[in-house]
Amino acid sequence: MEAVEAGVRIVQIRDKTASHGELVGQALRFVRMLHPLGAFVIVDDDVQAAVEAGADGAHVGQCDMPAEAARRALGPDRILGVSVRTSGEAAAAEAAGADYVAANLVFPTGTKTDIDEPLGLAGVSRLRMSTRLPLVAIGGIDPANALDVVEAGADGLAVVSAILCAAEVGKAVSALFRAFDPA
Repeated sequence: MEAVEAGVRIVQIRDKTASHGELVGQALRFVRMLHPLGAFVIVDDDVQAAVEAGADGAHVGQCDMPAEAARRALGPDRILGVSVRTSGEAAAAEAAGADYVAANLVFPTGTKTDIDEPLGLAGVSRLRMSTRLPLVAIGGIDPANALDVVEAGADGLAVVSAILCAAEVGKAVSALFRAFDPA
């Protein structure tokens, strides 16, 4: 809640251990709590949970539901994000109707341990050149490297630890926003 009050406008529910029903319940709570504040709610992996809960969209990875099927299930009015690591994956996500692609794993992080080799800033730049869609960078992003990630081509930043582990959430959010407007 504090992060949204500080300016975060999209919150993703990512709970790899939750059942479908638990995700629906979490999403319903977040929608009720965050929509009045103007924030969007995205559900990770479980497209049907997003639909059932009235969430604003879903995010899928390459090993989850195919992007084409996710788009059909979400319909045209909900947001679809797709994690990508290659130009080919980005092009396929765009063709499937994704609204944004996510450069999946820019830097190492404890929240994403299933990918061995981070993309780094060069990978963000390659993905930026391969799609017209908004590009969100995921993984290991914090106030110290956020500006570099934006300069490499990211349109948005997906952040967990740099906000949730911060002593002062509002200040952490402000520090990340400065990557988009360093002045």
